[in-house]
Amino acid sequence: MNSDKDHRNKVGAGQPASTLSRMERMPPMQMLLYLSMIASTVLFVVLATAYAQTRFNSAMPQGMHPFPRYFSISTIVLLVSSYTISQARRLYQQDDVTMLTRCLGATLLLAAIFVGLQGLGWRELIAQGVFFNGEASGTYVYLLSALHILHLLGGVLFLMILFLRTAHAARDGVRTLVFIRNPYRRRQIQMLGIYWHFLDGLWIALFALFLFLY
Repeated sequence: MNSDKDHRNKVGAGQPASTLSRMERMPPMQMLLYLSMIASTVLFVVLATAYAQTRFNSAMPQGMHPFPRYFSISTIVLLVSSYTISQARRLYQQDDVTMLTRCLGATLLLAAIFVGLQGLGWRELIAQGVFFNGEASGTYVYLLSALHILHLLGGVLFLMILFLRTAHAARDGVRTLVFIRNPYRRRQIQMLGIYWHFLDGLWIALFALFLFLY
């Protein structure tokens, strides 16, 4: 049997785990989340690049139409939702399932408001004469916005399921204890926060692009 001293003297012992080792220990669902975020980032970068190139080649001058105000308002709403979802992990660690339920519910409501404001932003575009099947650069605005909403709805679906389970657990002390002590729930809340902040950052980047090129 090797002694502790011999174990410490082994090559690499006591050194930080490599990136590959951390990836091997990562839960499959979390790995899938990161891979999907990378794929989504690549997709949006390609579309944003195509939009920028099309906009620069377009004969329509910049600033011809006012930027949709509902896009600006929806950005503020999404930032607030990012704050509310960031409180979920803290509330879970404090065993406050009741406040956690309200936190998730508020985020769900803000997400619905964001989607509604995006729809109103599309109405503003139509009122300005910018149609989906019109100027190519205008088409990209609709496409990028719609794709972001589609990604958001995926997060909303997961958020709704977690909200219902949290609300169910909050009604009974035993169910609350089981919910709090379940490491799978903790990981779900963590993954939801990561994905939500990713969507927030993604929309901020798109919003800045729209402001610069619209």
